[in-house]
Amino acid sequence: MSTQAATADAVSTKTPLLKSRLGSFLAVVPLTFWVVNHLWDNLSAFNGAAAWEKSVTTYANPYSQALTFIIVMLPLLFHTGWGLVRLFSFRPNNNRYNNYGNFKFILQRVSALGVLAFLGAHIWLAFLQPRLVAGHPEAFSDIAREMRFHGPTLIVYLLGTLGTAYHLANGLQGFAMGWGLLGSERAMRRFEPVSIILFLLLTAMSWSVIYALYTAGAAFGPSGS
Repeated sequence: MSTQAATADAVSTKTPLLKSRLGSFLAVVPLTFWVVNHLWDNLSAFNGAAAWEKSVTTYANPYSQALTFIIVMLPLLFHTGWGLVRLFSFRPNNNRYNNYGNFKFILQRVSALGVLAFLGAHIWLAFLQPRLVAGHPEAFSDIAREMRFHGPTLIVYLLGTLGTAYHLANGLQGFAMGWGLLGSERAMRRFEPVSIILFLLLTAMSWSVIYALYTAGAAFGPSGS
């Protein structure tokens, strides 16, 4: 058994099986589908402001908007709490076992903290604040302008989406292990290319959206201009 799997098993002995599997299920199924769909909708930025706002910020009615928020937020909150418990219940052992699987295990935990900060800021700034404070959804001109002329925003989105892509892709492998779909070292090695391809695909989609917004931002000029 790999060191990564052994460490995961050691953590799981402290966690009820049902809670552990429910946590992994909520990490992979609703959130992964939502992230992929969200990125796909955001690719409409290549078609301009009207297409982006229709795909990303327009809902058929307030109920669909609330339902979408609940479907995303409840699994996210549950997974966050579940993940924080796991994060503080393991001890790094890379000094003793310096291998690729163990490095991925550590990186998964570290990326979780970055993704948590990124998603918290993104949900507040892109979804809640415009609606609760400004009284309307986020405008295409606002996000495109920030992406083009505010360096920290661009860097945060590049790193945040990179971390999210890795966390989801590597988490898919952990999900398959936890649910018994990968029961051997050989099965894990065969599944590795799937995780890598998913990571590259999610990163490509994310950075394509950022590129589209960055390019469109030139037409709006810096804030206050």
